[in-house]
Amino acid sequence: MADEPEFEPVADDATEAQPSTPGAKLRAAREAQGLSVQDIATRTRIAQRQLEAIERDDYAALPGIPYAVGFARAYARAIDLDEVAIAADVRNAVHNSDMGATRYEAFEPADPARVPSRTLAWTAAVIGIVVIAGFTIWRTQLLTPPTGEQIAEQQEQKPAAPQQAGAPAPAAAPVTGPVVFTANDDVWMRIVDEAGERLKDGLLKKGESFTLPADARNPTILTGRPQALDVTVGGKPIPPLGAADRTIADVPVSAEALLARATPAGVPAGQSSPSGPGRAPASVGTPSLQAPVPAPAASTPAPAAPQPSAGN
Repeated sequence: MADEPEFEPVADDATEAQPSTPGAKLRAAREAQGLSVQDIATRTRIAQRQLEAIERDDYAALPGIPYAVGFARAYARAIDLDEVAIAADVRNAVHNSDMGATRYEAFEPADPARVPSRTLAWTAAVIGIVVIAGFTIWRTQLLTPPTGEQIAEQQEQKPAAPQQAGAPAPAAAPVTGPVVFTANDDVWMRIVDEAGERLKDGLLKKGESFTLPADARNPTILTGRPQALDVTVGGKPIPPLGAADRTIADVPVSAEALLARATPAGVPAGQSSPSGPGRAPASVGTPSLQAPVPAPAASTPAPAAPQPSAGN
């Protein structure tokens, strides 16, 4: 019986032509779609040289393992390949190489296509810095004690109280309780008595209160934010001590002075008008008991004296 010829297995050309590495798979899929590396760079926003390194499986040319995995995922997504499988192949290829022995994969970078542009990032950073700097300057100015020039300017703008000659001084309002300053916002203030002793000098934080000592003599206040202080006398609210964000200086804050600020302006009904110097005040609602003085009669010119004749 003749020996039958031995047949050697023939390798399947399709099997040999099948790409085996992640880079080869990506390159083959790109070429099958008729795309260039530049087309993939435009879709993924990844540099062309880095895409070419991925196709060569040259991961050492990339910044690190996280970038190699992240770039490969973005590449696979751009050409409709299984990005999870490609990422797993890249991890295995990297860890089995010298690069995997020297580098540690801590994280994967975000998809470059979703990362904001550098111009937008710089613009946002500049805006944030400007906002923070502006807020810091504004806050510093509010909490800084007013300068001597500001105090002098405020005193010059303070209108002088009109004085009426002979007008009686208004009666002092009764003191009904302690003077309390409560901060509705952080505010710097200084209160001194007539001897120059500082009763309060510093920052009064929001919600804090300061009670004026009962024995303070003619105390006055200096502050740059009068609207930040709620002032009460015995629990009675007092109008603001000055315009908002305008420095006030030497403003009396005794109980009498503050209650006088809260008293409506004008003379109460029924009060007699002021009397001139040296005159008795006229009674109100009572008829005068003095007899009326008759008006003087009209004066009549006296007859002229006779003149002597020339013969006498």
